[in-house]
Amino acid sequence: MSAKESGANLVQALKELNLKWNEARSHWHDHKAQQFQRDYLEDLPDHVQRTMGVMQEIDVLLKRVRSECE
Repeated sequence: MSAKESGANLVQALKELNLKWNEARSHWHDHKAQQFQRDYLEDLPDHVQRTMGVMQEIDVLLKRVRSECE
């Protein structure tokens, strides 16, 4: 699996997590739900975006290494 494919899987997982979280939030309204969202979910899209950038850089490097080793 390439870094690009792995990144796409990561983005899809984040979308699925958001859908499930929205479903859970329709039943979970207390302070702990807000805390969970703040502590674990709010920054997650930014982390995924940065991770995607790094994965793209790794993909470029791996392609270069492969071409230089041929």
